[in-house]
Amino acid sequence: MLPVLLNFGFVKIYTMGVFLVLAFFWASFVLWKVIRLSSYKEGDVFDMLFGGILSGLFFGRLVYVIMNFGDFGFNILRFILINGYPGLSLYGAIIGFILSLLLSSYLRKIVFTNLVDYYIPSSFLAVAIGKLGSFFSGSEAGLKTTFLLSVRYGGLAGARHLTPLYEALFFFAGAAIAYRLLFEIRREKYRSGFTLSFFAWYTGAVYFIFDNLKQDHLYFLGYSFNKIMSGVLLLTFSFYFVYYFRSHIIKQATEFKSLIFTYVKNTYQVVHRKTKKTAGEPKTTNS
Repeated sequence: MLPVLLNFGFVKIYTMGVFLVLAFFWASFVLWKVIRLSSYKEGDVFDMLFGGILSGLFFGRLVYVIMNFGDFGFNILRFILINGYPGLSLYGAIIGFILSLLLSSYLRKIVFTNLVDYYIPSSFLAVAIGKLGSFFSGSEAGLKTTFLLSVRYGGLAGARHLTPLYEALFFFAGAAIAYRLLFEIRREKYRSGFTLSFFAWYTGAVYFIFDNLKQDHLYFLGYSFNKIMSGVLLLTFSFYFVYYFRSHIIKQATEFKSLIFTYVKNTYQVVHRKTKKTAGEPKTTNS
């Protein structure tokens, strides 16, 4: 693909870097747009955003380095020079971002679950744009395929799945859903913090589905780190949603049961009446 977007000799502009900048600006714009609907101070919200980004970058890089310790060792320069030794863990970045928000909320005496809902649509959007950057820069390659929709990467043999592009489309959809959920929370249809649970579940589902279509993996004890994290998130929050919507599920199950019972009862009555009517008719004999 195109890892270097522009090369001026003395300076290179990397494709991934451009998309990360776009992700930051668009995510910040969406955050600014939704935070205006609340009573939170914009200064506090964006201070927490910047702190969360720095924390996310640090933890994302730290997890990646730990998972690839054989390539980095204790070389601090390799840890810092992300352009020369690229790589971030999305889950590490998410954990770092959330930890920073938790700490900042505590210090500012802000209820974390009330505030975090406003960050989730922006987070989805940032991840989606970042995935587009991964696709166009070629930093994430899919497995070899003969499928019609495929792309070729320099240095890799054969056509490859458009895995980062697929993920980007799903995360764009997640941003739209989270934006809608935010307004449902403001109407008190769902409890505060619901979008964070949705973000964890949705991200786990997307990564769990598409991890098998990726060329490179972060390994932990011989298993895909992203697959392990995705499975844990998917199962945990699936059970949480079943518990959260238990009243609605029980109500729907009861209504469905009543519907089936009524249908069977009515069918039985119709068949019984027809059978009784047929049995009561006199038989005719041929003379």
